[in-house]
Amino acid sequence: MREFSATPKEMFASLWRNRELIVASAKREILGRYRGSFLGLLWSFFVPLFMLTVYTFVFSVVFKARWGTGEGSKTEFALILFAGLMMFELFAECINRAPALILSNQNYVKKVIFPLEILPFVSLLSSLFRWGVSLIVWLLAYLIFFGIPHLTIIYLPLIVLPFCLFVMGLSWALASLGVFLRDISQFIGVLTTALMFLSPIFYPATVLPEAYRHLFYLNPLTPVVEQTRAVLYFGQPPEFIMLAIYWIATFGIAWLGFVWFQKTRKGFADVL
Repeated sequence: MREFSATPKEMFASLWRNRELIVASAKREILGRYRGSFLGLLWSFFVPLFMLTVYTFVFSVVFKARWGTGEGSKTEFALILFAGLMMFELFAECINRAPALILSNQNYVKKVIFPLEILPFVSLLSSLFRWGVSLIVWLLAYLIFFGIPHLTIIYLPLIVLPFCLFVMGLSWALASLGVFLRDISQFIGVLTTALMFLSPIFYPATVLPEAYRHLFYLNPLTPVVEQTRAVLYFGQPPEFIMLAIYWIATFGIAWLGFVWFQKTRKGFADVL
């Protein structure tokens, strides 16, 4: 039986070696999502705008939530909320789809010699496209209401890249587990919903008592959401020590997920 390399080098080498296939597959997935619709790719702009409007209405109008900076305007709350929500949506879309990635591509497992390890990355690129559109919507809104965005936006890639490593590690692990445990997709759906409310998306982390705040940072989404919000809206540089730790941790998670995927993929054909 064929052995699949699970070294850190292979984790990146496979993505580079199959880059043309990855790009083509991601492009096909993005276009296929809107194929046949009247507005086509314009839906990628309208969806984040609609979500921004709904969340802002519910939390700032119905619940009268304020962030506690300045006068706490609804526009301010909307942009602060949306900055965190963009990162969560990137995470949730990839993680919710991961358990079904192999199940929905069984023909690649049984009939074709195909680099299955690229499927989570194709899903990530598709989600990154939507995230990029949401970022453009955010920047346009900030430009209209507050003026030129902060230069600290240049730090955003330093936050997003390790986050992508984290998402990839989980996606590799869940894609494999989804083959053997079909109920995992149901559990992940509930978990991501819980994480949305346990992350500082709709409220700042400072609302928690200081004695319990360190527990809040055990949530891997917390530093990402807070650092993204800092560089986008508040014009603050990221906390580089925390960011360095996050880079190391997410690389380890990505590699462990890749190892699990490579070691278990030999059994995919037998189960499917």
